Amino acid sequence: MTLYLKDATWLDPASFALTSTHLAVDQGPFGNATPVAAIPPNKPTFDCAGRLVTRSFACGHHHIYSALARGMPPAPKTPTNFVEILENIWWRLDKCLDRDMVEASALAAAMACAKAGVTFVIDHHASPNFVEGSLKTIAAAFERVGVGHLLCYEMSCRDGDAVKEAGLAETDAYLSAGRKGHVGLHASFTVDDDLLGRAVDLARKHGAGIHIHVAEDAADQRHCLETYGKRVVERLHDAGALDLPRSILAHCVHLDESERELVRDSQAWVVQNIESNQNNAVGLTGYAGFGMRVMLGTDGMHSDMLRSAQAAYLAGQALEGISPLQAYRRFRAVHALIAGTGAPGDTGNNLVVFDYDSPTDVTQANFPGHFVYGLDSRHVRTVIAQGKVIVEEGRLVSVDEAEILAQAREQARRLWAELEKR
Repeated sequence: MTLYLKDATWLDPASFALTSTHLAVDQGPFGNATPVAAIPPNKPTFDCAGRLVTRSFACGHHHIYSALARGMPPAPKTPTNFVEILENIWWRLDKCLDRDMVEASALAAAMACAKAGVTFVIDHHASPNFVEGSLKTIAAAFERVGVGHLLCYEMSCRDGDAVKEAGLAETDAYLSAGRKGHVGLHASFTVDDDLLGRAVDLARKHGAGIHIHVAEDAADQRHCLETYGKRVVERLHDAGALDLPRSILAHCVHLDESERELVRDSQAWVVQNIESNQNNAVGLTGYAGFGMRVMLGTDGMHSDMLRSAQAAYLAGQALEGISPLQAYRRFRAVHALIAGTGAPGDTGNNLVVFDYDSPTDVTQANFPGHFVYGLDSRHVRTVIAQGKVIVEEGRLVSVDEAEILAQAREQARRLWAELEKR
């Protein structure tokens, strides 16, 4: 089936060329959108009324399990550094998660993504007491909303051997079922040589990449030097993780030049999460030295990629002299990684319709300026995923918003009650 978009102002996502046209949008996981001169009679039609239409967005690094954390009870001890933030907040939270909480988190995050124009998410998940079936649960929730995905389970040694083995088994089972994803690891300082080696072997088995936090905080580098006598990226390089296709290195804040060179010479992708780095006070860095394989994520802070891009641009001006065009290219770089995996749901039939009534003209030459200073998620009115409308006039239509929010609030109350016991 084909959906026709009437009277669209098509913005080419690569060239920024603007065309007044109708669009024929294929349905399906690998469809496209094609300009047409006329719409055949009696065909499904959506009237864009001249609004701006372009390719929808994707998130390069999310933590959907944080969706129920907003307003959560404070930590029993106020953290004074990044490791204490993990120990007293996030590792306490992830141990409380059960199947119903994970499902509610995934539905709430997928809804927030869709309403912000994000139709594909690369997620990094942890729930030590609900490992088996966790990825399938998230996938089903995302697909119910209409959001594509590349998932992984965040393996580490911090919860003991049984949870480590469960993570390896869950990853193998998920990828063996034909699903596309990554082999997830938390960070070097929580991953021993046995787990790192087995994770790389598992990724090779499935033709996947590793997805890992890298030198997010200086503590990761200190641990690696003290324990292994090498820096984090050197350790990953020696283990073969950088040789894998489409590995994702999240953060990369505290790398020296030799590590940056190793990353540049590898097949790995770097994902920038500027707001999370600011929130956790781990430091900031520039990313220009990594070349074109730099993309943007939210790190679970929120689900709004336009916001992430604008934050990266504003901080990046002082850090590395980034331009609006460079910020936009990082925003769009994730599509190349997804395409290389063969994962469904991120081709040309994933679109966003903006209600962007700017006081100044939008042109091919000045669109990057509108991107960083004008557009935001408030302007997202309609979202089309795999050729189907999932958000119309700002409201989710693929599922019941009220039902998802009620489920999320119920599970958040359960989660917070568990946190109070710890």
